Amino acid sequence: MMIDVHCHLTDDLLFTNLKDVLEEALESGVVALVTSGLGYEDCLKTLEISDNRRVYPSLGIMPYNLHGYDKVIELARKNRYRIVAIGEVGLDYSPWVDIEREFQKKVFVEFIELARELDLPLVTHSRSAGKYVLEILLENNVERVVMHAYDGSSSTVSRAVEKGYFFSIPPSIARSTQKQKLVRKIPLENLLLESDAPALSPNPGEVNKPSNIKISAEWISKLKSIPLDKVKETIMDNTLRIFEIKI
Repeated sequence: MMIDVHCHLTDDLLFTNLKDVLEEALESGVVALVTSGLGYEDCLKTLEISDNRRVYPSLGIMPYNLHGYDKVIELARKNRYRIVAIGEVGLDYSPWVDIEREFQKKVFVEFIELARELDLPLVTHSRSAGKYVLEILLENNVERVVMHAYDGSSSTVSRAVEKGYFFSIPPSIARSTQKQKLVRKIPLENLLLESDAPALSPNPGEVNKPSNIKISAEWISKLKSIPLDKVKETIMDNTLRIFEIKI
């Protein structure tokens, strides 16, 4: 059994064929999924499609489009007992992002405080900003964290591991030496499986699906020389420790 801890089922590339996507995931051993809303309208849609039996909602906003972030915060408060996480939220220092970094940090800290207030794990976005996200998390003494598709150097993760943070690994590990180095560095007890579908597919240009998290598990098994069944069992235990998901 596996759980996809981070995907975007409301994306048109998946939503238009959602029933088939979920059936294919189940056939691949994916028994539950956490779908992440990005912005107020998408968060509403995320709540609408989540049944809290197989599909669980997480509410967040992208740091490069923070319009209406305050409405996402209020929506999360109103739905505390439906959502299983806050996120994804964080920083994006990609060259094309025109949102001021100080404003990104301000909003990120507000969501950190929200996660603490609601006693929920925080799922982070850290594109081109991995070490900066980690610095803010550690400065604010955040306890329950999932580093989604972390793209920072493997040399920066030791303190996060010591803090008990989790790193979710997407199927793009099949073509990413950075993700492979990350998996070698991080203990199995700190790893989770994510698809980030429809993004981060194992092959460039393909639409990713939640069923592909089996590829993440296979690569973790290969890189760590740990039997696949043991990888799945340990990561399932990890997932149920960080998320309020019933299997």
